[in-house]
Amino acid sequence: MTLRFHWFLPTNGDGRTLIGGGHNVPRGVGLPAARRGAADRFRDPDIDYLAQIARTAEHLGFEAVLTPTGTWCEDAWLVTAALIRETSRLKFLVAFRPGLVSPTLAAQMAATYQRISGGRLALNVVTGGESTEQRRFGDHLDHDERYARTDEFLSVVRGAWGAEPFDFTGKHYRVEGATVRRRPEPVPEVYFGGSSDAAGPVAARHVDVYLTWGEPPDQVAAKIALLRRLAAAEGRTLRFGIRLHTLSRDTSAQAWREAGRLLDSLDRDSVGQAQKALAASESVGQRRMRALHERYRANGKVAHGTDARELEIYPNLWAGVGLVRGGAGTALVGSHTEVADRIQEYAELGIEEFILSGYPHLEEAYWFGEGVLPELRRRGETRPAPAPGAASGAVGAPA
Repeated sequence: MTLRFHWFLPTNGDGRTLIGGGHNVPRGVGLPAARRGAADRFRDPDIDYLAQIARTAEHLGFEAVLTPTGTWCEDAWLVTAALIRETSRLKFLVAFRPGLVSPTLAAQMAATYQRISGGRLALNVVTGGESTEQRRFGDHLDHDERYARTDEFLSVVRGAWGAEPFDFTGKHYRVEGATVRRRPEPVPEVYFGGSSDAAGPVAARHVDVYLTWGEPPDQVAAKIALLRRLAAAEGRTLRFGIRLHTLSRDTSAQAWREAGRLLDSLDRDSVGQAQKALAASESVGQRRMRALHERYRANGKVAHGTDARELEIYPNLWAGVGLVRGGAGTALVGSHTEVADRIQEYAELGIEEFILSGYPHLEEAYWFGEGVLPELRRRGETRPAPAPGAASGAVGAPA
């Protein structure tokens, strides 16, 4: 099995602290003035900075970049379309929310994107676990109904990509003759995550890659086993990916000192504000992320001055990010060799794709790309580094 590695585009901004930028930091949570330093400057997600990250990811050998979706992010379709001409090989894993756009229009957008990018699109379907945010966009369905709508949405999208016009009648959509000007080549792969009972059957029926957040290996193994059973019942197989942050250095001590610096940038008020916001989430996956550092919070610890390793929930798996960040809340922390070891451990469970990020995203891409990726290539776990300027390879067709 050849592992595939992807990076992340911080379209909500970036920085050297956990709350100085990045995706899904709750609104209103900021770096305390007393902790700000000259190197803590917020980096706006302007197109030049994002292009710098995209070019760096391509240069280092990452296959794709995930671009998030949400109220506080720049629009993923527009940003990545602007980056097509900034890169030559890099693929774009575009996150979007079904229900906010017609499924036939989404199929058309994806088909157009494939043609103008030379086949460099993949789709990350984000059903949405936050009713408050969904209502901002005029969506008032509850959690489980959103997944039911996603099920129908993906049926129409795949139908519109078919050889013949597609008719569909369901609870949420009714379309007649859905089609696109020309079937996308290759058909974009569909990535999807969701830990609830409502999410599993949707993944089993429609998606190519099921994504999990970075839980300890035993929890990831149980999730993979469940999704494999559900997919088998549909006559399908899935690939599996994991969403993690990474913090690797030449030595383990250096990596944990950097984790400690990130933790020291927080205080009790910042963590409390973030956790109050995250506790309101309807997302089962978000609840699972919060549970990973529940004991730490229950002990009443203050982030500043605390040993970062108290949040090490499994060897080299650190839950400190989730104190203030929604979504992916864990990081692989350690030497390049240790991080490679943990990646191999997840790979042995069946994880084939790793979507990674770090603070700041530009610098951490280099640490991983120049430290961990060469080690994994030496072990034969991933493909050789691409030649500079190499053309994009085709994305596999859906199962």
